[in-house]
Amino acid sequence: MTAAGTSVNGARLWDSLMRMAQIGATSKGGCNRQALTDLDRAGRELFTGWCRELGCAIEVDALGNIFARRVGRDDAAPVVMTGSHLDTQPTGGRFDGVYGVLAGLEVFRTLEDKAIPTERPLELVVWTNEEGYRFDPAMMGSGVFAGVFPAEEILDKRDRDGLRLGDELARIGYAGRRPARPPGPIAAYLEAHIEQGPVLEQRGKTIGIVTGAQGIRAVELSIRGQEAHAGPTPMEMRRDALLPAARIALEINRIARARPDGRGTLGELRVRPGSRNIVPGEAYLMIDLRHPDSDELEAMHQELRAYVEQLAREAHPECAFEWLGTWLSPVVPFDPQVVARVRQSAQRRGYACQDIVSGAGHDACYLARVAPTAMIFVPCEGGISHNEAESARPEDLEAGCNVLLDALLASAGASD
Repeated sequence: MTAAGTSVNGARLWDSLMRMAQIGATSKGGCNRQALTDLDRAGRELFTGWCRELGCAIEVDALGNIFARRVGRDDAAPVVMTGSHLDTQPTGGRFDGVYGVLAGLEVFRTLEDKAIPTERPLELVVWTNEEGYRFDPAMMGSGVFAGVFPAEEILDKRDRDGLRLGDELARIGYAGRRPARPPGPIAAYLEAHIEQGPVLEQRGKTIGIVTGAQGIRAVELSIRGQEAHAGPTPMEMRRDALLPAARIALEINRIARARPDGRGTLGELRVRPGSRNIVPGEAYLMIDLRHPDSDELEAMHQELRAYVEQLAREAHPECAFEWLGTWLSPVVPFDPQVVARVRQSAQRRGYACQDIVSGAGHDACYLARVAPTAMIFVPCEGGISHNEAESARPEDLEAGCNVLLDALLASAGASD
């Protein structure tokens, strides 16, 4: 059997998604399958059982990442990988992450159905703790694999209850022996995912050809004034820490809107002491700036700093401003050749498509450091994700899986 004209079984893909969604199902139709819980173990067991039915060899590395391998004609050749994650937010959806895993599974099933060999071996991966909810930071498994984090440091992370990640891996039976870093060269990595935003749906596109991911600059800022009674203290005599924070919120919005691809969010604002009749004495701000161009992202950051310094110097000298920290996730360009394979498939199959930059972080962003990488986006209803209402149309999921099939075959070398 040749690869030409091959398509996946969309009904089977949907059935697999719905079966996985039963593990950790919530009353509002979502999923709560947090990393390294018993429910995560159940999801992993269902996945590995499906892979074993296909004759895949299963390996687990020291971070609990699962690798299901389909042999190639030249099994010593650099591997072609695909995958995503099975863990969810506590009020997560049925498709975020899991779609990329089960789309890869459906590709493997289709290749077995049609008896299609590949020159290179294929590996389907489940990355540990992509969400970063129970254990911080996010994308731990792929981060260690790509050399971003030391394995020992991540294994020693603890959750809110003080439980150690390495101990929880062992408890659920997924502390593996495979090396935590790549054992050999990787020919390509592809990841299918719901968009988690509204662009594709609003523009009537079925496939997003992901050319890279936005850079992220996170900034922590503290503003200290002085608590005072809200009644006796005249307005002109107050040291209200919330006033400059409110101005900064407006400036973040202005900076982002001044750039067509800019994003700016005051994601966290804590005011102390938080009483109705006390003038706020302290404000804590967590700011998120994003842009697909590194220079523009840095310009946004510098504009914000200049504005805050001006506030501190001129408008609010009565308050003390302190930069607590800043964190940068660089702009991630995906590999042009692998991206081209995604584009060629979408166009050949007649799917409405467009280039798109990911606004969120994904395991693929770390994999791009060690492998030629690309992603495939499909629409999600209303752009809603990390929410129990998260939804996607079966026909769009099938289309994305077909594109994944083509791009994997093009990368792994299948007969035509």
